[in-house]
Amino acid sequence: MVEMDSEGLRTFLAIHRAGGFSSAAEVLNRSQPAISRRIALLEQELGAPLFERAAGGVVLSQAGRVLLPHAERAVATLEDCTAALATLRSGVSGPLDIATVGTLAGANLTPILKRFASEHPGVALSLRTATSTEVSNLVRQGQANIGLRYHPDTTPDLECETIGSERLQVVSGSEHRLAGGKVRSLRDLAGEHWLAFPDARELRETSADNLFTQFLVRGVADIQWTPIDSLTAQKRLVEAGFGIALLPESAIVEERANGSLAVIDVADLDAANPVCLVVRRQGYLSPAAQALMSLLRTESLAGPATGRKFGAEKRRA
Repeated sequence: MVEMDSEGLRTFLAIHRAGGFSSAAEVLNRSQPAISRRIALLEQELGAPLFERAAGGVVLSQAGRVLLPHAERAVATLEDCTAALATLRSGVSGPLDIATVGTLAGANLTPILKRFASEHPGVALSLRTATSTEVSNLVRQGQANIGLRYHPDTTPDLECETIGSERLQVVSGSEHRLAGGKVRSLRDLAGEHWLAFPDARELRETSADNLFTQFLVRGVADIQWTPIDSLTAQKRLVEAGFGIALLPESAIVEERANGSLAVIDVADLDAANPVCLVVRRQGYLSPAAQALMSLLRTESLAGPATGRKFGAEKRRA
């Protein structure tokens, strides 16, 4: 029977995430020989190498790829235990890690976090931005307690709660002939050149697939478009007059304020991205995490809340 220690699994995950033994040693504040010895012991217990040498670092072996999801769950569960015991002593305090889609980490989130910090000064908040898929992965791996993403994640190891929605708007440069104007239907914009993210599951909130769907339901089978894989690049190109785009309204607040981007009001367009809270299924949520989630449900992050709430009985220590 194989008995894997928690430090061995943590070391394994650190090497994978850092891309090498030296980088992992820096992250863990340990020497590289100590890191190597720990992995050698783990590989001896498992009877298989976990890493293979590659250009610029190491990559997971076949055995490493099999171990990865189990190691992530095991380490996350141990961290849950540590957090649960700590909150018995400290109440609403301690660290709280949040991962969010970048466009949601804007003006609407700031007052919510400010209020939370004033009501719970003992909580050390950490915030990082990522794509929707990356947000789910950070929560799944235990690197974030709470995630904020677009669209529900239906994978079995996560729970999602829709707390609102964010409107999508047609955006043009300030000198576009329709800037600040109105059209009756999206069909009226079928002849425009569009900019959108390439079709990809992790970017579907603003991808070409979303845009194509809007036109298809209006009987338009083909449009001219250019794939642009950066939100910032899309906005700069729209500003320069290279096309128009369908973007979340929170992504263009600054540009609308300075007049570099404008909205084209489309009468028959009612498109929005659902905004979801994400946590690990049956994972421990500290009192601090529960307090922040309650605030996110009641405050206006993006739009009116429409989704179900998590069962409170699953969140008790």
